[in-house]
Amino acid sequence: MGILNVTPDSFSDGGKYNTVDNALKRAEEMLLAGAHIIDVGGYSSRPGADDVSIEQELERTMPVIEKLVEDLSPIISIDTFRSKVAEEAVKAGAAIVNDISAGDDDEKMIETVARLKVPYIAMHKKGTPRTMQKHPEYEDVSSEVFEYLLAKKKQCLDAGILDFVIDPGFGFGKTREHNFELLKNFSQLQLLNVPILAGVSRKSMIWKTLDIKPDEAVNGTTFLHAFALQGGANILRVHDVAEAVQCVRLWERLK
Repeated sequence: MGILNVTPDSFSDGGKYNTVDNALKRAEEMLLAGAHIIDVGGYSSRPGADDVSIEQELERTMPVIEKLVEDLSPIISIDTFRSKVAEEAVKAGAAIVNDISAGDDDEKMIETVARLKVPYIAMHKKGTPRTMQKHPEYEDVSSEVFEYLLAKKKQCLDAGILDFVIDPGFGFGKTREHNFELLKNFSQLQLLNVPILAGVSRKSMIWKTLDIKPDEAVNGTTFLHAFALQGGANILRVHDVAEAVQCVRLWERLK
């Protein structure tokens, strides 16, 4: 899954692709590099991010999705926690809803996805993007994330969502120690018997640990991708598609 942030303030690539032409060019590059899914997001979820209105989010994402469908016809996921944006995106041609709040931030999201009959990616987070990194606490982060996603799976299946993917939410209301603990126990998520998405690309757990910049974190990202694949990840959500594809190919050969 190639990340296409059409925002001015995302942590790694904010402002690079917030015009339709630049976004289209970036999507084409990722597809040529081997991406299977293009994940379009118009709301930055980095720690401390400012809020934007539904109208702003739609203005950022809809023209890009429409142009992607018209020119490239990729599989598109819409990265949003708002049911209105999800519905408009699917009507415009998106095929997957990727929700960082797993329906917790919009009570209409799960019923909307069920009605739209599209796959749903539900992520665990604690708090909001603006506040989530202010002293997050867990007794046992791996167990708490597992129990949350187990309950979310039941809620979504009961609502009629049949294609359900989980994301443990690295960096979303979790310290670096929490993130590494989650990754160490990543294979436990396979007990939920649903596809698993890993989103560690250029995350601060890498570049803060290595004392480098986010755009220097490709090597560290690749290492953690391999670990996630070993733990059962089915989807890698990435900034650097070519490197991730190479990692997957080598992992498949190793298996």
